[in-house]
Amino acid sequence: MDNAPLWAPAGLPAREYLLVLLTAAAVTFLLTGLVRLLAIRVGAVAYPRKRDVHLTPIPRMGGVAMFGGVLAAMFLASNLPALSRGFEFSNDAVAALVAGGLIVLVGALDDRFELDSLTKLAGQVTAAGILVLLGVQWFGFWVPWGGDEGHMGQLMVLNSNQGQLLTVLLVVTMINAMNFVDGLDGLASGIGLIAASATCAFCLSLLQQHGGDVTAYPPALIAASIAGACMGFLPYNFQPARIFMGDSGSMLIGLMLATASTSASGKADYAGFGGKDLLALLSPLLVLAAVLFVPLLDLIMAVVRRTRAGKSPFHADKMHLHHRLLEIGHSQRRAVLLIYLWAGVLAFGAVSLTLFSAAVVGWVAGIGVAAAAIISLIPRMAGRWRSDRGA
Repeated sequence: MDNAPLWAPAGLPAREYLLVLLTAAAVTFLLTGLVRLLAIRVGAVAYPRKRDVHLTPIPRMGGVAMFGGVLAAMFLASNLPALSRGFEFSNDAVAALVAGGLIVLVGALDDRFELDSLTKLAGQVTAAGILVLLGVQWFGFWVPWGGDEGHMGQLMVLNSNQGQLLTVLLVVTMINAMNFVDGLDGLASGIGLIAASATCAFCLSLLQQHGGDVTAYPPALIAASIAGACMGFLPYNFQPARIFMGDSGSMLIGLMLATASTSASGKADYAGFGGKDLLALLSPLLVLAAVLFVPLLDLIMAVVRRTRAGKSPFHADKMHLHHRLLEIGHSQRRAVLLIYLWAGVLAFGAVSLTLFSAAVVGWVAGIGVAAAAIISLIPRMAGRWRSDRGA
């Protein structure tokens, strides 16, 4: 992949993408207050449960406002001289809107009526199926084994059925992972903003690589739209939250991130495709996997522990990563900001590998990881220091 700076090519529509992002942010911000009133009126309210962190009822269904921001951003893009041409040569952006509308509808119904998991899964698979039917799917996948002499790994070209199946699995995984991570005020919207921004940066590098080819416009447009929606929602959602995004928002973020990555995979230059490019394409999933690793490990251990004790393995626990940070002694805001730091290091580190030298990225990422680790452990170290002084 060409390592020239993103801003090097003449005619790269960076300002148009920035305008799209800001439009999504502004419209989402303006709509969120109205959606909050609507949620209260229709009874879409999250009442505190034993495993929740919030102590008072909070309206949810914020994903409806976020989807409104995405719609406004896409409408603007379709009327901009530069970006409008992307709609003529690709259905990816339209597919994201149609599938996003369905997933927001399912999420909004769940925010109000609390649908069963099977119904939600059916909606997620249907939304993923719409993407596939409209032509959004993976075409190739790099694997670390095989390859010619002097080259590590090889590109596995997928046939139609394999690409469609991989797309559905990735979309459903991203939707549920983002839904799973939504547990503290501002957490999901902030992670969505970071992951979408990193994805947009990588998609702009693909656009540069293709010399401004309009067929490479949709991935960056999808990522910029959902990044703006997260940005506009965050002021209402950051601690103390006045509204939750609910499943309508978290599932929309997951679907849009998966769509942007999948759309970009079809625009990649497979002649020079490698592990770094795949890492950047999957950076949103990488971020979520890192955030989910500790709670998933805790969950597996808890299931084993409860099963041995003869208890139900599905008993709710406070085992998420953010719960662990709260137990160590961090406040809600500091726990969320720490997870932002971890997510930023991972997401932009993965994307930077395709743009800059590995040595530079390694040093910067290493400093970021060290800083995040030290800040994360400060309350625990301070507690031990106070205990030792007391003793």
